Amino acid sequence: MAEAAVVRGIVLRETDTKESDKILTLLTRELGKISVIAKGARSRRSRYGACAQMLAYSEWTLSRRKDWYFAREGSTLELFQGLRGNLEALALGFYLAELTEAVCPDGEASPELLRHLLNGLYALSALGKDPALIKAAFELKLLSLAGFEPLADACAYCGDPDPKDPFLDTVQGNLRCKDCGPGGGMPLCPDSLAALRHIVYGDPGRIYAFRLSAEPMKRLSAASEAFTHAQLDRGFSTLDFYKSLEKRRPCQNG
Repeated sequence: MAEAAVVRGIVLRETDTKESDKILTLLTRELGKISVIAKGARSRRSRYGACAQMLAYSEWTLSRRKDWYFAREGSTLELFQGLRGNLEALALGFYLAELTEAVCPDGEASPELLRHLLNGLYALSALGKDPALIKAAFELKLLSLAGFEPLADACAYCGDPDPKDPFLDTVQGNLRCKDCGPGGGMPLCPDSLAALRHIVYGDPGRIYAFRLSAEPMKRLSAASEAFTHAQLDRGFSTLDFYKSLEKRRPCQNG
């Protein structure tokens, strides 16, 4: 007899298969990251079609046969509708999901990572925050939760808690003064360093509760993206698509 489970989870990835089926990658509170076969999910008469779309957070009833989970029932809890009418915001949401999938181990409960993704998507969908701020804060906190936390309390070489012309060494994952250490890394400034520390060391529920002017935000964004790339040693197709939309923005406005 197949085992049954009721879980809450968000769709990180969907793959069409056969005539109307999907294979879903879900990040669940109870089981961690799992693959689920959703038979008939692309059919108009599917009982759980809305649950089987990207970034849908739902309650699922699953059955398990050997190494596979199968969807039996589903009811949506949050669809993040604020993203779905804005292609740029939706593309960034897809990147947050792909990045989360990259750091989640298979089949291990990861409630902090799920909570972080839900908070990030809510901020992007409903809070009206600068997408660059959400992206940078999400990247830095996600990597911190996944075990890649940068050491940002002081210069790693001279110990100064207020590094002179601070740099984030994205490979070593530490902070340094401009004239300390072997060189390299991404330049910060006092404001972008303060924001980085707020994200890494602050309350996870308030990581988006800050503001930066244009230049410190530019530095924080560049540093967080470079740090993510260096630590995970890979690129992301969803990030490439999101950045392609960013590049089109001035032309559309002009």
